[in-house]
Amino acid sequence: FKIVRNQPLRYGSAADKQIWHDLVRSMDSALRLRHHRPGTLLTHAPYLHARTGGRMGSLSHLIREAALVCLLDGTEKITKKLLEQIELDSAAEQRARAPHRRRTPSRRQP
Repeated sequence: FKIVRNQPLRYGSAADKQIWHDLVRSMDSALRLRHHRPGTLLTHAPYLHARTGGRMGSLSHLIREAALVCLLDGTEKITKKLLEQIELDSAAEQRARAPHRRRTPSRRQP
């Protein structure tokens, strides 16, 4: 296999969000699960971005693994609860667990 290094997709501007939503929508529409309602994953787009750090490979792994689990357990439906149970690559897991630090101005000593 070949390693392809892509920058994570951003989720700041309206254009960034549209690109991410289009990606999630395309993956959502490819699912062939009996109880899946099209568009369900799109409702979780902000969560999916935060969870994967905007990495397409991590997103693909998350959705594929969730689809396999729900096929095997017979539910054939991806839920946010199921997505939360899927373990991702270490970079995505560290990004999801990292506390969001606010920058505070340092106090100057007189």
